[in-house]
Amino acid sequence: MKHILELLDRTVRRWGSRTAFGDEHITLTWDEVDTAVQRVGTALAQYSVQRRPVALYLDHEVPCLLAMLGTLAAGGFYTVLDTAQPPERVRRITGQLEPALLVTDAAHREAADALGLACPVVEMADALNAVPDSFALQTLRNESLDTDLAYVLFTSGSTGAPKGVAIQHRAVLAYSAWAAATFGIDETTVFGNQTPFYFSMSVTDLYTSLRTGAQVQVLPRRLFSFPVQLLDYLTVHEVNTLYWVPSALGGVVRWKALDYTALPPLRTILFAGETMPTPYLNYWQAHYPEALFANLFGPTETTDICAYYIVDRAFSDDEPLPIGRACDNCGLLVLTDDGRAAEPGAVGELCVRGSFLAAGYYNMPDKTAERFCPNPLQPHYPEIIYRTGDLVRYDENGLLQYMGRADNQIKHMGYRIELGEIETAAFGQEGLQSCACIYDAPKDRLVLFFTGRKGLEEELRVRLAGRLPAYMQPTAYRRLQAMPQNQNGKIDRAALRALCKED
Repeated sequence: MKHILELLDRTVRRWGSRTAFGDEHITLTWDEVDTAVQRVGTALAQYSVQRRPVALYLDHEVPCLLAMLGTLAAGGFYTVLDTAQPPERVRRITGQLEPALLVTDAAHREAADALGLACPVVEMADALNAVPDSFALQTLRNESLDTDLAYVLFTSGSTGAPKGVAIQHRAVLAYSAWAAATFGIDETTVFGNQTPFYFSMSVTDLYTSLRTGAQVQVLPRRLFSFPVQLLDYLTVHEVNTLYWVPSALGGVVRWKALDYTALPPLRTILFAGETMPTPYLNYWQAHYPEALFANLFGPTETTDICAYYIVDRAFSDDEPLPIGRACDNCGLLVLTDDGRAAEPGAVGELCVRGSFLAAGYYNMPDKTAERFCPNPLQPHYPEIIYRTGDLVRYDENGLLQYMGRADNQIKHMGYRIELGEIETAAFGQEGLQSCACIYDAPKDRLVLFFTGRKGLEEELRVRLAGRLPAYMQPTAYRRLQAMPQNQNGKIDRAALRALCKED
């Protein structure tokens, strides 16, 4: 198998009449998805997009999924743009991408034109009305390679320039095979899709479904502000599998929403993207004792995930979860600063090898060479590894423990500190809903932002004084009504650093 859409072909033959994708406005079977993809692919192929980038300026709904797959049918690779982002950042992305084509809809046509891109613009309504040209599409498929790009997903760069992670067909095929087998994804699975399509976690929902005939229900973003309504929506649509960021799961916890509504029929609950507070896990497990829970870990540069831990025991509220072990067909190395294998139990940088790896960063050769580099433990032939910048160590059970970011370690009072250790210590406090520790460098202080009941600050001070050395104890505590979140649903730490400046 060399092309992602071979998964769609197989699923259509087996499960064509079953529901494939749904959102608030539309529900499609796999047969209908296949027809739509052929129409869109035919329309886009007229613009000669083979092995060229296509930008998708569409909302988080089913038509965007059709545009993504239609781009692949046309032989191109896609980048999903966030329609809610400021135009200036969108232009920084498209300036680096230099798309051959922009796909949008009537609702966003004016904003798309205002981007001023030097490429044609196609509206989805027109593409969906195209007459499928099966011969042209098959010709493009025959000319494809598994090393061709499937998509370029842009992440935030430390220099302010977004980095385009270039993912090949073979990486998606390898990753989706692992994910489907590991978590029992099949034609009875119904995903409740939370993550945007420009975020790597959505790859799991979409492509394991394409592989197995599972269903993807795209959840309205607004419902995450109303957890009881969100749970009711899951129940109505018979969602049984979640793969969400912990902040999204935490919204249900903060409102104790599982206590006030009929429980959706969940059997698999996966999470990734940020550290999972153990109290969140314990709340969900108390209501779903028979469900499979798993902590997934990995950067966009490994398609989505490189390590995982299926929760197999109880954890106390202030005990961190391991990130586990390597995914099948994915190799993990723990390296010291000088490129040697770290001693057992010692902290080192997590590096990844294998088929899950991205091809590199799009139009950024210097950055690619910096992070995608030769394996220092393999001198006999060329092998590329990805340096994640994540610090890890193996515990006594042979499981990886996440120790923080190499580039996010801070130095305070002469000591190197991992802010995540402070957050983990705080999370056992009764009444605490969420927290994030920020280093305020101009004032050389640690600030703990939190949400929870009034009067919690003093209890947190006492708790942390009994669990952390003096140099790791926050100087300031700030209670918020709600924790700011970015477009991916994670805690927005940049916004918290901006709040530090207001003091």
